Amino acid sequence: MAESAAKRLKTSEAGSGIKIGTHNGHFHADEALAVYMLRLLPTYADSSLVRTRDPALLETCHTVVDVGGEYDPARNRYDHHQRTFTTTFPGRPTKLSSAGLVYMHFGKSIIAQHLQKPEDSDEVGVLWNKLYESFIEALDAHDNGISAYDPDKIAEAGLEKRFSTGGFTLGALVGRLNPNWNDPIPTDPVEAQAAEDEKFVRASQRIGEEFSHDLDYFARAWLPARAIVQEAYAKRFQFDPEGRVMVFEGQSVPWKDHLYTLEEEEGSTDKKVLYVLYPEKPVPGAKWRIQAVPVTKDSFQSRKALPEPWRGARDQQLDEVSGIPGGVFIHASGFIGGNKTFEGAKAMAEKACAF
Repeated sequence: MAESAAKRLKTSEAGSGIKIGTHNGHFHADEALAVYMLRLLPTYADSSLVRTRDPALLETCHTVVDVGGEYDPARNRYDHHQRTFTTTFPGRPTKLSSAGLVYMHFGKSIIAQHLQKPEDSDEVGVLWNKLYESFIEALDAHDNGISAYDPDKIAEAGLEKRFSTGGFTLGALVGRLNPNWNDPIPTDPVEAQAAEDEKFVRASQRIGEEFSHDLDYFARAWLPARAIVQEAYAKRFQFDPEGRVMVFEGQSVPWKDHLYTLEEEEGSTDKKVLYVLYPEKPVPGAKWRIQAVPVTKDSFQSRKALPEPWRGARDQQLDEVSGIPGGVFIHASGFIGGNKTFEGAKAMAEKACAF
């Protein structure tokens, strides 16, 4: 059960005596997550929180994040605002924020604790990289003002946004929990700071819930799927002489990340998988799906969509236009379809590859 804000806001004399320092005032996702991640570890589980910019008070803290103008792991100082700061996560180009710094130094311990495996195990290393690229890096970029796309190239190409995405990002998740400009503020400075700290703790818990959810998903679902995708990828030439069809014979698993990684590791550019087949349910007699592989994980564009004449057709009409019995449907965009049997889905893949 999640701890209440009151329980998390301990006095400096409480618990283990360890204090985590960060800045007061307007808070951001990076230090909110940094504090949450630290408190996942036994050393910091009962830590108190000091939000200030007073150097004398920060000096009393065991660990300081996102303030103080110092990055020194030996002293547990994790600020990134120095003019000379250029540190990035191994193999990634994005300059770190306080979240990235804490994750780079403590992330393996957090993951190892979750998996109950040694920090130097392959599984911990895989998840350490995956969680950074999938979650932490976006916060680092947001806090450092780094756009996901090169603004100059977007302007040069004349691209314009078609609609608003609502501005809902990981950064906004925390930012919207700051006090509004016209919220009443207690006249007593101590009470005012306590009210602000309480909002920060709520924000830290909120962004932390998303982090823990991703950690749990990648540990319990994504990571175990890796071996299954590897096996299906190795057997793909059994279903198509050019390896364009990959089949999950028992149950579908999260496959996109793993497929792209396997193809990248193999280095082949002309033998990419075009279609993935899998049963709708892991039960005998289940219907089968055929799914076109996206150009990228989050793309709506397929490497090769299912044939245009099939799109939008269902049941008997689909049987007629495809010449394959047992058709169930083909999505209007051609990214996915279904057949009553594996043989029918495989025949769809064969015709689609040749189309």
